[in-house]
Amino acid sequence: MTETLWTPTAKRIHDSPLRAYLDWLEEREGRAFPDHDTLWAWSVEDVDRFWVSVVDYFEVAFSSPWTQVRTADPMPHTRWFTGARLNWAQHLLRHGDDDAPALVCVQEGARPEREITWGELRRSVAAAAGWLRRAGVRPGDRVGAYLPNTEHAVIACLATAAVGAVWACCSPDFGAEGTIGRLAQLEPTVLIAVDGYHWNGKEIDRADVVARLREDLPTVQHVVGVPYVFDRPQPAGTTSWDDLLAGVEGGGDEPLEFEQVEFSHPLWVLFTSGTTGLPKGLVHGHGGITLQGLMWSGLYAGLRRGERMFTYTSTGWALWNIELGALTQGASIVLYEGAPNHPPGAVWEVAARTGADVVLMGAAVVTATAGTGVSPRREHDLSRLRTVMFSGSALPPDGYHWVMEHVSPDVRIDSTSGGTDISGSFVGANEYAPVRVGRIGGPIAGVDCAAWDEAGHPVVDEVGDLVITQPMPSMPVYLWNDPEAVRYTESYFDTWPGVWRHGDWVTMHSDGGVSIHGRSDSTLNRGGVRLGSSDFYDVLETMPEIVETLVVGVDLPDGGYWLGLFVVPAPGHELDDALKEKIVTTLRSRLTPRHTPDEILEAPAVPHTLTGKRLEVPIKKLLSGRPLEKAANIASVDDPDALRWYARFAADRRSSTAG
Repeated sequence: MTETLWTPTAKRIHDSPLRAYLDWLEEREGRAFPDHDTLWAWSVEDVDRFWVSVVDYFEVAFSSPWTQVRTADPMPHTRWFTGARLNWAQHLLRHGDDDAPALVCVQEGARPEREITWGELRRSVAAAAGWLRRAGVRPGDRVGAYLPNTEHAVIACLATAAVGAVWACCSPDFGAEGTIGRLAQLEPTVLIAVDGYHWNGKEIDRADVVARLREDLPTVQHVVGVPYVFDRPQPAGTTSWDDLLAGVEGGGDEPLEFEQVEFSHPLWVLFTSGTTGLPKGLVHGHGGITLQGLMWSGLYAGLRRGERMFTYTSTGWALWNIELGALTQGASIVLYEGAPNHPPGAVWEVAARTGADVVLMGAAVVTATAGTGVSPRREHDLSRLRTVMFSGSALPPDGYHWVMEHVSPDVRIDSTSGGTDISGSFVGANEYAPVRVGRIGGPIAGVDCAAWDEAGHPVVDEVGDLVITQPMPSMPVYLWNDPEAVRYTESYFDTWPGVWRHGDWVTMHSDGGVSIHGRSDSTLNRGGVRLGSSDFYDVLETMPEIVETLVVGVDLPDGGYWLGLFVVPAPGHELDDALKEKIVTTLRSRLTPRHTPDEILEAPAVPHTLTGKRLEVPIKKLLSGRPLEKAANIASVDDPDALRWYARFAADRRSSTAG
């Protein structure tokens, strides 16, 4: 029986924005919606009517009306609200009192925070949009950015959207190759770049990377320099950030104008991890992201005007784009620039200091904080915090207990899954769902998802592939440089035409909950039984002797199968026979005997993508004989030397086997 940690009170449900929407919906539809389960069932039974309800409830400002909710074309060719015109940025800036804070900007180790009011934000966006227009930027042109999680990125993104141009941003922890591999595909005409960023108490200079970007992005006609970390002159031919915002301090005379664009007009490009080959550019539209942002922030984050949401993210991760949806409710967002645990527990101190009502972060941040021994609840006032949302990977069972014990027993834990592909979530919690250890609450309204077996049949209480069987407005409009939707189809619709196969391996439980077991392309298949890699990590990475692990399964030429476990020991520990025996005993007792590795090996580190995902598939390819240059894109790896170690290990292993 799965342990229930938290159940919502009747008062919490009654007072929630979700309940207010359901009350409105009952009157509109003339039927009862007693809970989220009935909402979800209706939303997938009549997908069109559900999304029209979102449009009407949140008063989406269409400047020209729609003629059809969606076309009859199958995914990925479905188009929504044909004929409608709007602007995403307009919906983010239409609420919020001029003198109330819209952005609360926190820099690692620095006090006090910087506050940008709604009035200042609107004037800054107007000024930046005016500058872009004078620089010749027109609807459909691309603006590339190399910026950290600061007000500069938010202002520049909103200004780009206001003129109908297309936004793409890389975080400054990306190197030159990783950034060029993304932005060069888009042929941007404007580049907005920072001079450096902060990490673990250090100032990281990025002047050399920006110089490379100027040199290797030949379509760039204008460069805007953001002097964030260092006090030094801008290179020749650079427009300063202050010049971009000229006149704002004096009240500004730029009108705040929003280009009205077609519902599916491109808003931004988000890139996949790109572990092999060039990263795929996922193009999202103004309309789909507007609806997704309104629904998510209003019904699931439950944000209200004047509240605060703090997201720990970088601009290179979809959480950054997702957090902007909070502004649609008139809520402010807390932007943190720096490392999550410098000093230990830093993000929780920021949540307390800024009075966050909702926090969104990667599940790995909880694991890292737990390892420091910090207990935020004992050190800080987190009384305003009502919901903690997690993404990036499933929150491990021990993470649920840690949040309840060390953050607050009264917060709702919302573990979600979705991300870059839809700039949102497929599954997550809601105000009615109890919090069960290791479980995600259930599907999000409007998401017709299921677990399918290999024959394409839905399964319950069994492991299957996560599929989406009806379209959603926030699915990518297209992939960049993919005019015939060839890459788009190969990425999501090759297995079952017209059905989105997400690539996650999941269990849809009969009680409504969801378990995510890891990526299906890295699934371990031992003797016909599929094992989830995340199950290994959840169990092993609570052990004090271990920093991180990586599990890989490789098919052998003789038809056999090798299950290898790489272990990074914690400082002061080594992978001796005693630790190996403890690992085996733990896996056998907490999982099954099938989870016992064929070999347990010590590794110096585990490499990840730039957004923090373990490189399971590239390392599997290396162990299967693929050369490094074909197994992974080194520019998309956080620790290239660690990946090179696995390449050498694989080569040595093949050599010894051949000998």
